[in-house]
Amino acid sequence: MPNEDVRVAVPIGERQYHIGLGPGELSDYILLPGDQDRVERVTARFDSVERTHRHREFASATGTYKGLRISCVSTGIGTDNVEIVIAEILALVERPTVIRIGSCGALQPGMELGDLVISTGSVRLETTTNWFVHEGYPAVAHYEAVLALVEAAEGLGHPHHVGITATAPGFYGAQGRTIPQLPIRYPDLAYEMTRQGILNFEMEASAVFVLAGLGGGRAGVVCAVYANRRTGAFVEGEIKNQAEAAAIDTGLESLRILAQLDRQKSMAGAARWRPSLWTPS
Repeated sequence: MPNEDVRVAVPIGERQYHIGLGPGELSDYILLPGDQDRVERVTARFDSVERTHRHREFASATGTYKGLRISCVSTGIGTDNVEIVIAEILALVERPTVIRIGSCGALQPGMELGDLVISTGSVRLETTTNWFVHEGYPAVAHYEAVLALVEAAEGLGHPHHVGITATAPGFYGAQGRTIPQLPIRYPDLAYEMTRQGILNFEMEASAVFVLAGLGGGRAGVVCAVYANRRTGAFVEGEIKNQAEAAAIDTGLESLRILAQLDRQKSMAGAARWRPSLWTPS
């Protein structure tokens, strides 16, 4: 076994270097938007706001939503930023539940701008997670998070698709987008992902799944379709606002549902939730 490095980057029980948060300032139930400005749109839905904070490019807030204490921490763009945020959350919260609320590009027929995509897992096109796990290690959503997201989207009436995502390490060449000034190695990447039944491209899900799971947490991802890679259409105006709102509301409701599942498990003395425990409220 290698010797422990005493220069610990994420000290347990201290204020974290990047997100700037300390013990007790995060809930066990956390939304992870990429865009730091989206944190304000989340807190606008809170019944009350306990605290807000900005440090470096990371915005955060904690408050109450329908009686549940919830936190929101922006990750920025990409799995490298997700690594920082998840690591520092794990230093503050023993077993966090995290739900990414983001945007994506749709690959399959029948997917429309503004629809939601609930990821059951993700193709690890990025390499950030390779520093933690074997290349063949799967990036899989927690089944309870998937169920809660589906229940939330259904209850809110938002069109949604459920399946496998591809997490890319970039927006342009890394997703097979042609760049006039630059060569790209895999111009057929979007076609190949589509042929393999992948629903969408985005840039964070696989790291959320792998790192939260390794740390003993529970993770889910819901993304609004901002781009249709089959037609080239891109969301704008009111449709974009509605799509973002759908992802936020679905994420919030999924956390409320997960807290309800946790109470039902506790009452039943069960380690894992199962359908026979369900009591809607």
